[in-house]
Amino acid sequence: MRLLLVEDELDIQSFLKRSLEEAGYQVEAAADGKTAEQFAIEGAYDILIVDLGLPDMDGIGLILKLRQLGVSAPVLILSARRSVDDRVRGLEQGGDDYLTKPFALAELLARLRNLLKRNSPPGNESTRLRVLDLELDLLRREAIRSGQILQLTSQEFVLLEYLCRNAGRVVTRSMILDKVWGMRIQPDTNVVDVHIYRLRGKVDGKGQQPLIRTLRGVGYVLKDR
Repeated sequence: MRLLLVEDELDIQSFLKRSLEEAGYQVEAAADGKTAEQFAIEGAYDILIVDLGLPDMDGIGLILKLRQLGVSAPVLILSARRSVDDRVRGLEQGGDDYLTKPFALAELLARLRNLLKRNSPPGNESTRLRVLDLELDLLRREAIRSGQILQLTSQEFVLLEYLCRNAGRVVTRSMILDKVWGMRIQPDTNVVDVHIYRLRGKVDGKGQQPLIRTLRGVGYVLKDR
């Protein structure tokens, strides 16, 4: 589940990014409206968290612009503005929910889940990914293959979700580091290889037809046929 976090207070941004990733979300973070707009246009996000007090524009203006550009993902407004007028304006100008600061993390996570459920079409198809006999339930954070639930860690689930969203396409180590771990350079690390090895043991174990393939010197691909 991909989430765009727009928050200019870096301590709050860092806390939320870490907490949301631990909850299983794949998070991109922006500290200003211009960067957020670029991320939102270039990427496909399932949900957005937007602070109103951005350094280069008002968060309401950002939400309105994204709506005009065709970004339809639900938006949770996160703001220190607590008046009824502020909340009403936020909800009338493109926000789907409004949470004031300070906030409890548990409430924020619950509101995100409710927004995702509320904006799912009948059958919950947008919250499920399916590749052959592998199915991911993005709300429950469950991976199922041949009717059996796979016991994955949060990071393994995020990695598998990324592979499923790119099924049939080769993804390089640097792409995985960028999108799954948020690293924009390729450090000298074997973290991708280690996680792929562990994930393959769970997804392709017990005599299952192998789905995760390694293209030596190139990257990885999840078979879609």
